[in-house]
Amino acid sequence: MSLTARRESILRTIVSEYIAAGSAVASKAIALTDIRVSPATIRNDVTCLEEEGYVTRPHSSAGAVPTDRGYRYYVESIDRDVKLPLTDQLLIADVCHDAGEELDKRLRLIATLLAHFVHNAAIVTQPKASRARLKHLHLVSLHEMLSLLIVVLYEPTVVRQKTVVWPVPVSQDTLTQVSNRMTARLEGMSRDEVEAEIEGVVAERDIVAQIADMMRDEDKPELGHMYIEGLHLMLSQPDFAKNPRALTLLRLVERDDWMESALGPDIEANGIRVIIGQENREEALQDLSLVVGNYDSSGKSKGVIGVIGPKRMDYRRAISSVNYLASLLTESLCESSYREGV
Repeated sequence: MSLTARRESILRTIVSEYIAAGSAVASKAIALTDIRVSPATIRNDVTCLEEEGYVTRPHSSAGAVPTDRGYRYYVESIDRDVKLPLTDQLLIADVCHDAGEELDKRLRLIATLLAHFVHNAAIVTQPKASRARLKHLHLVSLHEMLSLLIVVLYEPTVVRQKTVVWPVPVSQDTLTQVSNRMTARLEGMSRDEVEAEIEGVVAERDIVAQIADMMRDEDKPELGHMYIEGLHLMLSQPDFAKNPRALTLLRLVERDDWMESALGPDIEANGIRVIIGQENREEALQDLSLVVGNYDSSGKSKGVIGVIGPKRMDYRRAISSVNYLASLLTESLCESSYREGV
């Protein structure tokens, strides 16, 4: 059911006031805003909002608190392209400029910056190729019938390795010849293209098949290594006092795959996504909201950046901060790719 303009305005006021103060919003407080109607009319409208599931009240005379549905209505009114204030943009750009070229250091710094800008937890993942391509490969002798297959993929550069057992003794000279021959044949190919080569080779068919398997694993829709900062900022907020899910949340984020589970089928979706309360697939996250965006390098590799905090978070600031930092990371990746190409 759509809301009237006045009830929509009242709902936005309830959400924004609750985000700011963390306490139930009374009708008298709403009457002091730009909504020019009597407290009695406001009380009637709040009762209707409660009946429609946008707010909740412990009892009829209590103030209103937004529900997940109320937060969702509020969030949908925020432009996903909302901009961070220019002064904040300049501050972030200056700090990031001093981070140097090392990707690991830059990602950690951006996660820390984002956490402090929104006073909540922040996550940034390393970029991962949406479709890996083979750069080169090496075969290194470990024993006369055992070698190490090292496969270098891009973009960004990723190194994968596995052991290979040979039916007969093989020298390092022979392994080097095979490495050079296979690199010349497979360089720049995607996993599909490598798989198509399997039937065209004889002596190295098993090697090509193993390379294709390694690339298939790399092409799975999963996130790169994650940096998480600011958990202490989030857990120090009143929303988490005596919250029985706090320990469960800490256990959850210790898992390597928790973000893939939280995003589910939307792991590769573009644009800003806001996941509120019960919309979260993981029970430990159902008192929280996630604001998640992505950054990429000309569509070749993609990473995730986001904010995790109580449902009572400043969504406008979270969305604008994620937007700006995602754009900085995209620009940084593109510049790095250009330099590598040169």
